[in-house]
Amino acid sequence: MYVKLSISERMKDLRVEHHLTLEQLAEQTGLSRSALGLYESDDYKDISPFAIATLADFYGVSADYLMGLTETKNQPNTALHELHLSDDMIDVLKSGRLNNRLLCEMVTHENFRRFLIDAEIYIDRIADMRINDLTAMLEVMRRQAIEQRGAEGDDLYMRTLELAQVQTEDYFAAVVSDDLSAVLNGIREAHRKDPTTADEDTVAAEMGRTLQEAMSFEGSPQEKQAKVYLASLGIDYDTLTKEEFVTLIGILKKSKRLQNRQRSQRGKGKRNK
Repeated sequence: MYVKLSISERMKDLRVEHHLTLEQLAEQTGLSRSALGLYESDDYKDISPFAIATLADFYGVSADYLMGLTETKNQPNTALHELHLSDDMIDVLKSGRLNNRLLCEMVTHENFRRFLIDAEIYIDRIADMRINDLTAMLEVMRRQAIEQRGAEGDDLYMRTLELAQVQTEDYFAAVVSDDLSAVLNGIREAHRKDPTTADEDTVAAEMGRTLQEAMSFEGSPQEKQAKVYLASLGIDYDTLTKEEFVTLIGILKKSKRLQNRQRSQRGKGKRNK
């Protein structure tokens, strides 16, 4: 989902985030424009401590963040006790077994607070009594109707009263699932164009569509065969020059399989008459 940013990428991202050109950054920090440009180049590693300290102070981030030693950008000196994390949670976060970046995105997503509130309501049984009371009332109404009207259990009214009864576990399973889906789908959409996100169309699916188009091509047998052959190699038929096309047709005419296939098709045509 995410790739750890290099020092040069962090430098450039911070500048772009502050809507500054290299010239404007140089003017405001006192560092030279050429040096700042080198800091943002992929292979440049020789950055002076003075430049690191100056840029960290200017952007309001830690020197550790600029140097890629931490992912914490805006709160480098937060005390651990202020986070109110249990020892077990800290051990899990430090273990490397979790995707901490994804976890951070989930927790900071706008819908995560609703998910956590609904989970708390379920875990602490805050709404259980009200849901159970409503379910019990509906069941009493159903039984009274059966006794008074002699209605069958599969009667429309009776069945409606039965289906309206909700079990606490079923209700909150749906609610919490919807909350979590909203979080995950939001993050999924945000990463649609990430370089590390898989393509929506697989290579096989794309190849299948291309071959299908080639098979439905209306033209001579040689042209159709040429288009199918090129499609299997991932070559666009329409990009061929006239000379390349003539050469390809000449090569395909030497194919014994193609000749046998054409004779077979002519034989089928005669039998159909």
